Amino acid sequence: MKKRKNGFTLVELLVVIMIIALLASIVAPNILGKLDDAQRKTTQSQLANLSTALDSFRLDFGRYPTTDEGLDILSVKQSSLKKWNGPYLVKKLKNDAWDNPYVYKFPGKDGNEYSLLSYGADGKEGGTDKNADISVWE
Repeated sequence: MKKRKNGFTLVELLVVIMIIALLASIVAPNILGKLDDAQRKTTQSQLANLSTALDSFRLDFGRYPTTDEGLDILSVKQSSLKKWNGPYLVKKLKNDAWDNPYVYKFPGKDGNEYSLLSYGADGKEGGTDKNADISVWE
């Protein structure tokens, strides 16, 4: 009689690989969906922090920063602002969860005092699902 060597046959390895691939195809969409949701919630939270900082700036100066001054004025003192009582943000928030810059405009649209938003995953205005714009006013 022949002695059988220890180890796996090619068929056994292929079966195991197929099972792993099947499990991955079931689990991966659920994980990726949660990642998109987490990035959206993180961006919404950061927009709320930026909005609070903008309100604090307004309390000190009686106005919101201009579009030209931008959001940097919340973290870095400008020599022209004598009443600056910042930094208004503990941590400088320059980009959203997709590493796209936040969009700030003063005055704002739709009757809002300012516009503060993220263009979503694609970094372009408009879009749906994960590419949808996220506004502080939503």
